Amino acid sequence: MLQHFFNPSSVAVVGASQNPAKIGYDILNNIVRYGYSGDVYPINPTAKEILGYQAYPDLASVPSKIDVAVVAVPAGKVMDVLEQCGKKKVDSVVIITAGFKETGPQGARLEQELVTRSRELGIRVVGPNCLGIIDTASTLNASFAAGMPLAGHIGFFSQSGAMCVAILDWALGENVGFSRFVSLGNKMDISETEIMLSMGQDENTRVILGYLESIEDGPRFMKAARQVSKTKPIIIIKSGTTSAGAKAASSHTGALAGSDHAYRAAFKQSGIIRAESMRALFGYAMAFASQPLPRGPSLAIITNSGGPGILAADACDRSSLHLVPTKKETADRLREFLPPSASVYNPIDIIGDASHERYQKTLEVVLNDDLIHTILILLTPTAAVDAEAVARGIVSLAKDADKPIITVFMGERGVRGARKILQDHAIPSYDYPEDSITALDAMLSYRRWREKPERQYRHFEADTRRVREIFASVVKQHRHDLIESEAREILKAYRFRLPESRIAKTTKGAVRTASEIGYPVVMKIASPDVLHKSDMGGVRVGIENEAMVEEAFFDITSNIQLRQPEARILGVMVQEMVPQGKEVILGITRDMQFGPMIMFGLGGIYVEVLKDVAFRIAPLSVESADAMIRDIRSFPLLRGVRGEPPADIDAIRDALLRLSQMAIDFPEIIEADINPLLVRPEGLGAVAVDSRITIQE
Repeated sequence: MLQHFFNPSSVAVVGASQNPAKIGYDILNNIVRYGYSGDVYPINPTAKEILGYQAYPDLASVPSKIDVAVVAVPAGKVMDVLEQCGKKKVDSVVIITAGFKETGPQGARLEQELVTRSRELGIRVVGPNCLGIIDTASTLNASFAAGMPLAGHIGFFSQSGAMCVAILDWALGENVGFSRFVSLGNKMDISETEIMLSMGQDENTRVILGYLESIEDGPRFMKAARQVSKTKPIIIIKSGTTSAGAKAASSHTGALAGSDHAYRAAFKQSGIIRAESMRALFGYAMAFASQPLPRGPSLAIITNSGGPGILAADACDRSSLHLVPTKKETADRLREFLPPSASVYNPIDIIGDASHERYQKTLEVVLNDDLIHTILILLTPTAAVDAEAVARGIVSLAKDADKPIITVFMGERGVRGARKILQDHAIPSYDYPEDSITALDAMLSYRRWREKPERQYRHFEADTRRVREIFASVVKQHRHDLIESEAREILKAYRFRLPESRIAKTTKGAVRTASEIGYPVVMKIASPDVLHKSDMGGVRVGIENEAMVEEAFFDITSNIQLRQPEARILGVMVQEMVPQGKEVILGITRDMQFGPMIMFGLGGIYVEVLKDVAFRIAPLSVESADAMIRDIRSFPLLRGVRGEPPADIDAIRDALLRLSQMAIDFPEIIEADINPLLVRPEGLGAVAVDSRITIQE
């Protein structure tokens, strides 16, 4: 897949230059300088020779086959080069040139013309507006980057050329090896999804890193990520995480679904590890590329200083890692050579006068403790310790270890040489304990992702014909918001349990309906224009007799006429009052990249205040629905506190799965809320008390 880009037998540089100030010179110089062994063809209409290679006026003049063309000519000339590639049967093109959709409408039109023509010619394109590509296995540096990474096992792709430069500079400074670098640029053809799949198949790539600003096809990206992440870790940093640019939304779900929620949900459901900063991205890369995955959560900390050990223990407590006591046999062996003031449990404090021999003996003993899955070694540069000797001792023991070993050598001048030794032997070394724990936590989470069984999906019988009829009627009336009675019909079609409810157009009708339903009842305004009924004085609960019905009907309609005079009033909904339970909210909102997204959280009037909600991309698996329920901070309330019975979690899961199916069945639903879903005690189910749905044609 995309093989010509990464292992070509020949490369042409269109726009190659003799001028060192030109990008065309830098690209050709990188190809030549870093030892690419294939055929190289500089393309320049005026030069005879560049950097010792015969130059050709155009692609047609090259006497041999060309696997990949790297294009660095002005934007207006790129189409002509693409036509030459078509005639020459070049199927892989890297367009370095900028000046396309990133510049505005005119550039966007030019880029679209390139997209159309490249597809007609059967040419795959990386770029435009990119830094280029690097493959260390084939020693190809077809970029204008200032340097070539060491050969290694980390693949990196980025929409930003500047991020590629920063990562490359870090790699060179830290002696970290990479397999591939890909600058995606504008992604007119080849996207992050295809590069991710390609790296997933590359035997030289063990870890995949990415910097993303957007995703072109969310569902396809998720499918590819699920496939690749079962064999290789994918670590991504995503920019643009604030909700500042999110559209205005009328539903609770839409209002709470900032631009970043969809990405977080998609990454969780696809096994992608989210790096929240460049520092975390580098930290994760070091750990994943060089260490085995931990077999379990137990961590041992070895330190010569109590303070850093406490910081590491605190960070561990905030993670999924566990500080377990050492086995008795381990503690006894440690006591044989550690001073009486040392701690032989966990953290294992070998105290400030520790020598490199003490570090090495301690590590050797702890490595043999089968209760310990991971070891973190902390060092502060005291006068007693030879940090470089400690590093060499760690390296010697790590060679045969089947557990991850991570180090934190704190300081700078006193540990610089030791860190270099560790880096040269693929032992991750961090500046601070918190960074190391974050990386180990990510490794453990990834291990658990790989061990997850196949996802299970459920399908529910639904009256989709009735739903289509209602939606068609709403569209015919030029409406987008369903009134509550219509929304109830939709939920009824998906077999949600609903309170008995009818619309009354008059006071007498309301009295008669309440008597038929049975007291107590709830009364609510029925209007397609009133979105938040409680805020407008459009709801009354606990109505127990005829007089209260008459009073409520008058108050509700008067409040709406006063506060929202333009609202269309269809009557008042008289509804069975459901026995008490826990109030939760379920919702649908539609994301531009990933499609329908399901929301779950604590319901009622508190949802906008607490914002204690979880999101997942539809369709939901049974496992995703369960994870959503447990994601919210208020989950312990659903399990029951202070003698309260636990809520019916199975009923919540069932409701989430039905809502997910509805969102997939009907893409015209752009927003929906069930608020509240009243969840009864365990075994008694849940009732959809109130709902609203918004559609588009």
